[in-house]
Amino acid sequence: MNLQTYLTGRKEMIDRALAKFIPPASAYPAEIHRAMRYSLFPGGKRFRPILVIASAEAVGGKARQVLPAACAIELIHTYSLIHDDLPAVDNDDYRRGKPSAHRKCGEAIAILTGDALLTLSFALITRNTQRNGVSDSTVIHIIREMADAIGSSGMIGGQVVDIRRKKKYTRKEIEYIHAHKTGDLIKAAVRTGAILAGANPAKLRNLTEYGKNIGLAFQIVDDAHDVDEEKNAPNYAARFGKKASLEKMQDLVRKAIMKLTPFGEKGDMLKQIAEGIALRFPS
Repeated sequence: MNLQTYLTGRKEMIDRALAKFIPPASAYPAEIHRAMRYSLFPGGKRFRPILVIASAEAVGGKARQVLPAACAIELIHTYSLIHDDLPAVDNDDYRRGKPSAHRKCGEAIAILTGDALLTLSFALITRNTQRNGVSDSTVIHIIREMADAIGSSGMIGGQVVDIRRKKKYTRKEIEYIHAHKTGDLIKAAVRTGAILAGANPAKLRNLTEYGKNIGLAFQIVDDAHDVDEEKNAPNYAARFGKKASLEKMQDLVRKAIMKLTPFGEKGDMLKQIAEGIALRFPS
């Protein structure tokens, strides 16, 4: 299967599941449920939940087995975008081609929408993952993975360093921001799929390194697209140039793909995803 066919099919699967898991827009109090659905749909590429599925498949798991947890990670990602867009943080008026949540619904509902999505994500992991024959200890493991990935030493920590708005960030600071604000949730998505599908310790280590490398590569590519728009922001390409960014990204993708060798054909989709990240780098 080629990458685009796979991504399209998995996105459709994830969107159908999200539509089922989120309360209907008419459920009381309607304003919060309308805002949750507004922020989730039509949505982006669903990159992170697709990684959950592809990682599970790489170790012999099935998409259905990990779908609730994959959706939980999309809820976490969307919550982070809503809060990132707020006037007190990045003050972005648009997200995914339409007015951001606070512009559409007001700041109070936007904040509560992010809170609701985050809370629901953990409910999905606990309630729905257990229905797929996963042990309680594994569910607890996934909850810990998520909490570590998005807490003050993970995604939120990266966001804190990002909003300092320094005139000049060091390489260490930029890589810290990218590794945590973006990379930790991507790495957690890969690990979640592998853990739920019963990966042995050696394969989990390989997939962890794969996730770490593609997480940073993903953000470097995004930086290269935004380089002309960034002012006093921790943008890798703006700070070090596109040539250095391209070389760094290519090295990260190469390292990620090397970690897939033990998976043989089952790791092919993860390989194609890594290659797809590299292809997005602007010429």
